[in-house]
Amino acid sequence: MTVPVTVPVDVPVDGIVVVDKPAGRTSHDVVAKVRRIAGTRRVGHAGTLDPMATGVLIIGVNRATRLLGHLAAHDKTYEATIRLGVTTVSDDADGEVVSTVAAAHVTDEDIAAGIAALTGDIEQVPSTVSAIKVGGVRSYARVRAGEDVALAARPVTVSAFDVLARRGDELDVRVSCTTGTYIRALARDLGASLGVGAHLTSLRRTRSGSFTVDEARTVDALEQAFTVVSLADAVARCFPRVDLDADTTRDLRHGRPIAATGRTGAVGAFDAATGDVLALVQDDGEVAKPLVVFAPA
Repeated sequence: MTVPVTVPVDVPVDGIVVVDKPAGRTSHDVVAKVRRIAGTRRVGHAGTLDPMATGVLIIGVNRATRLLGHLAAHDKTYEATIRLGVTTVSDDADGEVVSTVAAAHVTDEDIAAGIAALTGDIEQVPSTVSAIKVGGVRSYARVRAGEDVALAARPVTVSAFDVLARRGDELDVRVSCTTGTYIRALARDLGASLGVGAHLTSLRRTRSGSFTVDEARTVDALEQAFTVVSLADAVARCFPRVDLDADTTRDLRHGRPIAATGRTGAVGAFDAATGDVLALVQDDGEVAKPLVVFAPA
């Protein structure tokens, strides 16, 4: 694993900041805070966390903002608590309660069967109180305006859905899944399959791609020591790597295709002479085309 480097906040930096987002703050709140600490407007995040949620939020600074869309597509892991027997409008604890049903009769075997049906490749209907746009308007805005919103199901993959502990009507779970999976929708659908309803009472993202909560820093800690994974280290860590000679480096710096890498998906291309990261490329037949070209620092 690459080691994050602490840099003075008055030194321009390109890289990834792994933040441990606190509850009650939006992802945008965290971005605004990092902008102030880093002294630059060029800051963004990969993979939004709801205000209730905590844990790994990937922040890109300066040139690394161009990497964020590709990092957001990586798989993620969450630890969460599901409350059986209570349904809310938002499928989590921030929403108004819709119904309450006794759930004491639900057995561990019932829960295991319900979870099994929600594991693997599934079609998931996102929570209506979400940022998905319907006719150009956020779904949550339509719901809050009193509209009935019906979102289309979308394919997601839940590679692991495990119960860590049961405390009466509450389940502590761990979920690993593809991007775009709504953990609160899993809670909702589990409750529906058990006939008692359910919602999410806590959510913590423990992994986003190769970045884990063990290396995440709170915003307060970042104000004391601004800890960054350099752009080159982040690319090398998250994608396969190829090192290019001088002629190929020149072509790539000008956005021209290069010879195919023989790899699948996005590949980090580096200048073999300097170790600088040049771009993300992807094979297209006999050539590799640039997905993102990083301007020289």
